[in-house]
Amino acid sequence: MSHIRYEIVEHDGGWAYKLGDVFSETHPTHESALAAAHAAAIRQSVSGETRPIAYQDKSGRWHEEVAQGGDRPEVDVEDAPEGP
Repeated sequence: MSHIRYEIVEHDGGWAYKLGDVFSETHPTHESALAAAHAAAIRQSVSGETRPIAYQDKSGRWHEEVAQGGDRPEVDVEDAPEGP
């Protein structure tokens, strides 16, 4: 089973969660970004149908593969306390 970690960070004049080098939309508050990250983590745990998927990697290349609907990652949300 794979493992992913969402991290809450300051971003673009607000707050976001990120996975690796990818940022979510910007949220106005730390609390709203944290809530969005937890919601994303819950969605990651929901099993679905086995189906083909396509995705773009960070170098811009597209890939196609079959995603197993029951193969869900373990998800953590890492949150450093908000600054002063």
